Amino acid sequence: MTANPLRAYAAVTAAYWAFMATDGALRMLVLLHFNSLGFTPIQLAWLFLLYEVAGIVTNLAAGWLAARFGLAATLYAGLALQVSALVALAQLDPGWGVAASVAFVMAVQGVSGVAKDLAKMSSKSAVKLLAPTEGGGLFRWVARLTGSKNAVKGLGFFLGAAMLALVGFKAAVWGMAAALALILLAVVLFLPAGLPGRMKADEAWGGWCSPDRQVNRLSLARLFLFGARDVWFVVGVPIYFQMVLSDGTPEGRREAFFLIGGFLALWIIAYGAVQAMAPHILGGKDQPVAATVAKAIRWSGLLAPIPFVLAAAALWAGAPSPALSLTLVAGLLLFGFVFAVNSSVHSYLILAFGQADRITRDVGFYYMANAAGRLIGTLLSGLSYQLGGLPLCLATAGIMATASWLAARRLRTP
Repeated sequence: MTANPLRAYAAVTAAYWAFMATDGALRMLVLLHFNSLGFTPIQLAWLFLLYEVAGIVTNLAAGWLAARFGLAATLYAGLALQVSALVALAQLDPGWGVAASVAFVMAVQGVSGVAKDLAKMSSKSAVKLLAPTEGGGLFRWVARLTGSKNAVKGLGFFLGAAMLALVGFKAAVWGMAAALALILLAVVLFLPAGLPGRMKADEAWGGWCSPDRQVNRLSLARLFLFGARDVWFVVGVPIYFQMVLSDGTPEGRREAFFLIGGFLALWIIAYGAVQAMAPHILGGKDQPVAATVAKAIRWSGLLAPIPFVLAAAALWAGAPSPALSLTLVAGLLLFGFVFAVNSSVHSYLILAFGQADRITRDVGFYYMANAAGRLIGTLLSGLSYQLGGLPLCLATAGIMATASWLAARRLRTP
């Protein structure tokens, strides 16, 4: 244990904040910039595929790497790789063809995906090892880290859209690279020594899948949970709103950028706030893990109907309208509330289930499932929207949410 756990927790949180702000901004920059260039929903989905594939591979290896070299090393590596990805993206040439542009951005997004999951795994694993064990300290520290991270990521969504509208794609990317490089330098200088996480030098590679069935079942529920979100979040709903809000003029596109970025920022920030409040929403400061599992199953069941109701509303409306847009905004905010409680309780349970002597590998496997869910959701987002528009996109999200509930129900099995 490090001599100053609060200082270490603060430094890890600050580094994670900085990373997630650029991660959110980069996603909006890429999505809105290439959509304005005329890319189809499926082509837009392809831009993010390697990002998610990299997350799957990284999480399988990152737990072992953190255990081998220490959590500080993997945290620094994540920040440094994100700076490199931003610098590379700034080299994108507008004169390249569609195929070359897609291939290049996919490769850069792949590096960013590796960076994101190194940073996430390092931060979440550090909390398990730093948090106090009494008085529900683990749940509170996890909720604060996760909730604040998503609030910052939401701000990044808005900043990405705003920078694209105000200074353009390339200047925005260079600015983010410079800011994150400064954050990396500060973290290297101020992160206290002794951040835990290194395992015995003679422990070999292996053990990706946890020996604890509860960890594996929770990971499956997590896969479908994040698939349910990304089915509508990555391509479908942003492209729908850009179609509704933009009149095709440069001024109209800029206004649409601000409105779409603002909505997604609001969604992520509200999601993060709910995550931070999850221990109070779920109640029971010192409740046993079994009681938290029961509540996780209940909240998972509450999520599944929401996308189906929104899909029915979109199908009934037939065409975009102000009433449909208002219904969609309200429904997605409700989805975000229930989703945030589910996500927060999952983040607590993986640390509660995980064994301290292999926590980085348990967390790595869990976030591998998280990345797999985002990959599936990203694929289905572009495909479902292109084949069936908004109704099919939302109905697919409902199917994924139902699968998450069915997987979560298995957590009560001994």
